[in-house]
Amino acid sequence: MLIRHRTHFFTGLGLLAVFFCVLAFMFSPNFGDINAFQASDNMFNSISKGSTYYIPQVIKEAKQFRGQQFDIVIESDSPAFTEAAAKLLTVNGFNLEPTKATEFRVRGDLGRLMGVALRDSDDMFKNNGPAMEKRYGTAPKQAMYAWWLLLKKVKLALDRQKNFKPATFIDKRIIARGIEVGYNYFGIEGRKAVDEWGMITFALLFYVVYTIWFGYGIFFLFEGVGLQMTAGKKKEM
Repeated sequence: MLIRHRTHFFTGLGLLAVFFCVLAFMFSPNFGDINAFQASDNMFNSISKGSTYYIPQVIKEAKQFRGQQFDIVIESDSPAFTEAAAKLLTVNGFNLEPTKATEFRVRGDLGRLMGVALRDSDDMFKNNGPAMEKRYGTAPKQAMYAWWLLLKKVKLALDRQKNFKPATFIDKRIIARGIEVGYNYFGIEGRKAVDEWGMITFALLFYVVYTIWFGYGIFFLFEGVGLQMTAGKKKEM
């Protein structure tokens, strides 16, 4: 390889060497038995948890459906789902009535169904796994996934009955802002951004500097071997 500008070439080589050494360090488990990227994800997930606690508001909104009765048929081609759904519903006082091998009927107070699903979502968000395990005798995330599947099917059944208001509320509020939030943030300790401003500032500045560092490394390396960017000349017709 022809080196035309030794100073530029070895400057670029040195910058890239440092870049990849730092990268290797970040991939190593030197940040509490995890790597830098996992530690960064954990930090930002913890900070974001504080701004996604919608469950108390959804609980208040769900009170409008108290006393509203529902009577639906849930289709199921999975014995595992039927068993999990039966556990959720029977523990909370709802009765299941098998209609076919792949269907079961459930009826009761719609507001109460929403309420117990949100109660479990709140327990998950607050990392209260023991309460979920005691209630259902299964892993908290498995129970929450069963709620997600069940309410998706409840929503579909209500849509078929043209009962769109509670169906939409279940989809957009109970599932999206209750069950999914509780499931996704289970096991994560919430932190406030104001308490982590130093680490946030460092992470953002490091990202900018580290990116520029790589760019200059490539720039000097290419200049060292004689590759340069020049403006093209306009051809006259």
